[in-house]
Amino acid sequence: MNINGTSIVITGGASGLGLATARRSIDRGANVVIADLPASRGSAVAEELGKNAVFIAADVNNTDEMNAAFDAAESRGHLRALVHCAGRSTPVRLVEKDGSPGSLEKYETVVRLILTGTFNALRLAAARMVRNPLVDGERGVCILTASIAAYEGQIGQIPYASAKAGVVGMTIVAARDLASKAIRVCTIAPGIFDTPMLRRHSDEIIASLAKGVPHPSRLGQPDEYAALAMHMIENQMLNGETIRLDAATRMAPR
Repeated sequence: MNINGTSIVITGGASGLGLATARRSIDRGANVVIADLPASRGSAVAEELGKNAVFIAADVNNTDEMNAAFDAAESRGHLRALVHCAGRSTPVRLVEKDGSPGSLEKYETVVRLILTGTFNALRLAAARMVRNPLVDGERGVCILTASIAAYEGQIGQIPYASAKAGVVGMTIVAARDLASKAIRVCTIAPGIFDTPMLRRHSDEIIASLAKGVPHPSRLGQPDEYAALAMHMIENQMLNGETIRLDAATRMAPR
């Protein structure tokens, strides 16, 4: 799909993977709606990106706020693409150090944000895209974000790994569901990327993680995620697929 002159909604677009995708989208002539939390740098980022970008404060689990983001996109052109990057992680152990059971509340919070939020963004985007006229045989493309934690989650990542595994499982089902509507769905499962979420760790931990990447032995860069997202959007034969973007990394237990 050619997104020149169309609209794309990018959740979590104020930083990291989403911001890099916003930049690439604008380079391809798209109108970009950055959907991110009110406390994010969304307004400043949209101003930096120029006239083809707008920020809409939105929680991915808030249907009204997400619909406002999609309304903003449709006011600028047909909504042809969604790139869903929003998410965060909170560590939870099954049994804490003091012997108490792990927090159900924290687990549910992470799963709701990542998995339920993905479903919400996907369903709302698809409902808009089905109204689009066909262009080159398709109406839209949705790119979701999982993680290699979906396959090899580390100790303490049980809510994050569960939710991301759910996104992987959702992908082929969504692609089949929307095939009759000429809408494609793919997922990227990034490895260890240099994002604000990673930068919450110490320099020592980050260096150790980078050293464990086989080749190239470094952190992934957000623009490398964005490049794959753009390829997925443009390549019609990519559908129902989850691609690991991890430089052959396989996570150790801890």
